[in-house]
Amino acid sequence: MSTQPTVLVVEDEAAQRDVLSYNLEAEGFRVLRAETGDEALLMVAENAPDIIVLDWMLPGVSGIEVCRQVKARPATRNTPIIMLSARSEEVDRVRGLETGADDYVVKPYSVVELMARVRAQLRRTRPASVGERLEYDGIVLDSETHKVTRDGTPLKLGPTEFRLLTTFMEKPGRVWTREQLLDRVWGRDIYVDTRTVDVHIGRLRKALCQHGGDDPLRTVRGAGYALG
Repeated sequence: MSTQPTVLVVEDEAAQRDVLSYNLEAEGFRVLRAETGDEALLMVAENAPDIIVLDWMLPGVSGIEVCRQVKARPATRNTPIIMLSARSEEVDRVRGLETGADDYVVKPYSVVELMARVRAQLRRTRPASVGERLEYDGIVLDSETHKVTRDGTPLKLGPTEFRLLTTFMEKPGRVWTREQLLDRVWGRDIYVDTRTVDVHIGRLRKALCQHGGDDPLRTVRGAGYALG
């Protein structure tokens, strides 16, 4: 199991949807697909994707309305949205961005450029997923070499503890529920008891403090866990 980022592709044209999905999967992303705005909103609520590639022109609920609703919800307002549109007029681009889209790509587009834009958005919201090095209060996590140090001293972490720490370090201060950690670290397709999270949090705490130092993880009673 990995913490590969999840991309939701919302495109009603099957050929374009397949090309996008193929290229994203080749880049190592987990891809979800939706053909309509209604289907997209349902998948966003159920799957909490890391980024949405969204066509403007959709049957039923438009891409603009999907964007507006995603950005209006506290749980998803920070999810990056790249809007795809055949509309190249400046007024349309401005409307898309003002509705909350983080980027706007005009059709026909270069798939290579779109992949770069996806990675650029993820660099902002899921930096470890694109090979960025994370640092927090003396702890350094290198996602490419899978090495962690604290105050310069190497730490030994198991694979699950490494994924947990990555999740915490990408969003210091954020409180994660056990269910959210299960989704992010173990994956939605795997059934794991929520008490398993507590066990691995305990192992992560032990690993982080194996050479001394204060415990940087915080237990929030009735809510979950946070870094810092």
